[in-house]
Amino acid sequence: MRRIFKFFFYLCLIGIIALVVLSFTEQTGMLDRILPGPADKVAVIEVNGVLTQSRSIIDKLVSYRENEKVKAIVLRIDSPGGSVGPAQEIHEEVCKTRDAKVVVASLGSVAASGGYYIACAAHTIVANPGTITGSIGVIIEFANIEELLGKIGLKSVVIKSGKYKDILSPTRTLKEEERKLLQDVIDTVHGQFINAVAEGRRLPRDTVAAIADGRIFSGEQAKQLGLVDVLGNLQDAITIAGRQAGIPGKPSVIYPEKKRPSLWEFFLDSAFEKLYIHLTDHTVSARYQIEQRR
Repeated sequence: MRRIFKFFFYLCLIGIIALVVLSFTEQTGMLDRILPGPADKVAVIEVNGVLTQSRSIIDKLVSYRENEKVKAIVLRIDSPGGSVGPAQEIHEEVCKTRDAKVVVASLGSVAASGGYYIACAAHTIVANPGTITGSIGVIIEFANIEELLGKIGLKSVVIKSGKYKDILSPTRTLKEEERKLLQDVIDTVHGQFINAVAEGRRLPRDTVAAIADGRIFSGEQAKQLGLVDVLGNLQDAITIAGRQAGIPGKPSVIYPEKKRPSLWEFFLDSAFEKLYIHLTDHTVSARYQIEQRR
C-alpha cells in the first residue's frame, strides 16, 4: 500500500513539474525554439476584445521577432478598440517588428478604432468583405447626474488642487473653457491617429483626414478607400504572409495556445463530470424501474 502511495505521489509531482516547465517555455517563447519541425514558420497573434492593456501582445511580438524560426507574423484582430495608450503601444511595437519580419493584419468581425490603429502598421491588411472597420476617431464620454442628485437631495462636495482637477465630474455641468481644453486634447490624439494611418497605408494625409470622422466601413468599402489591401479570411492572410516571407509551399503555423485549466479546475471539472454521470445513471435506472413496474 505504501509503495502504491509513493508511486502516485511521484507521478503527480512529475506531472506538476512538467506543467510548470511547459507553461514557462510558452510564456518566454522557448517552446518554439526547442520543438522540432520546419524552420520557416508563420506565427499568429490574437488581438481580441476591448483594448485595456498591451503587455501580453507586446511580449508575443518581441518573442516572435527574436525567434529565428518565425519568418512572418499574422495579427488576427477582432477588437472594437479601447484605450488610446494600449493601441499606440502595440502599434509602435508592430512598427519595430515590421522592420525585421513580415507582418500581416487579418481583420475578423470587427477591427475598428484602436483595432484599426494597430492594423495600419502592418505590411498588408486582409479583411473579410463584411468586416466592420475604420472608425478613425477619438472620443471622451461621461454622464452628468447633477439634476438627479438634486431631486433626491444629494450634493457633491469637491476639494481640489487646481481648477481643472475635476474636469470630468459627473456632478456638475462642464464649463465652456473646460470643453475647449478637452477638445484640444481630442484633436491632438485624433491627429496622431490620422498620421499613423497615412504613414502606414502610404496615403496622403488629407485623404485620410477626409474619412477620419469616426465613420465605420465594411471590409469591401475599406479596400476601395485604400484602408485594406486584400479581401479574404485568416487562412488567406497566413498564405500571403508565407509568400511575402519567401516560405516555399504551405507554411508551418504557430497558432495561439488555448488556455490550460489549472489543477484545481481540472480536478473540479473531473469531480462534476463524475457526479453528473453518477446522477444520470441513477436517473436512467429509476426511469427504467418505473417503466418496468408499469
